[in-house]
Amino acid sequence: MDPLKEAFNKIKEDIVLLNQNISFIKSELSIQAQKIDFLLKEYSNSDKPTDKPTQNTPLEPLKAQNNEFSTGNRGVPTDRQTNQQTDKPTQKPIDFHDFSRAGEILNSLDSIKKEIRLKFKRLTTQEMVVFSKLYTLEDENIPEITYRTLSLNLDLSESSIRDYINKLIKKGIPIQKIKLNNKTILLKISPDLRNIVTLSKIIQLREL
Repeated sequence: MDPLKEAFNKIKEDIVLLNQNISFIKSELSIQAQKIDFLLKEYSNSDKPTDKPTQNTPLEPLKAQNNEFSTGNRGVPTDRQTNQQTDKPTQKPIDFHDFSRAGEILNSLDSIKKEIRLKFKRLTTQEMVVFSKLYTLEDENIPEITYRTLSLNLDLSESSIRDYINKLIKKGIPIQKIKLNNKTILLKISPDLRNIVTLSKIIQLREL
């Protein structure tokens, strides 16, 4: 397998894993936000003044203290409601290894960018022109791009275009040649490359 394509496949798998980890972290954050919102409401309600006024209220004798305790609960008053659920649901802790994995993925992306930059810096100016035109024609949704299509757009002979395409492929640029009706050759840039980097980004990396 082509090393560049293999690297693309690996980075796509890593991106899927990173998205799954991000979704999990978002879920955890949402749960914590709900808890905080609940606590804030409880605190706000506890600060509200009671409806019963405290001024001009006749003094009343203190009520006798209820000293009945449950011996089985170490001094918990027996008249206190005890049927409330006390077991808190356990939350799965955030695995900080996920962040380490995210760092590895970002480093892999940097490696991919470096590899792309090195491959495209090796191209001659004319080879880059041919590649850019092929990329642009695909962006314009041209259905069938052939040697002739490029030759007409670049004002070059079909044999010259064929030579440039072969040189691009030999230098590791992922261009696919698809035979149509056992006669016509269709040219296409690998979707793996297009999904990762745009033409403008390729040009930017090439100029670094």
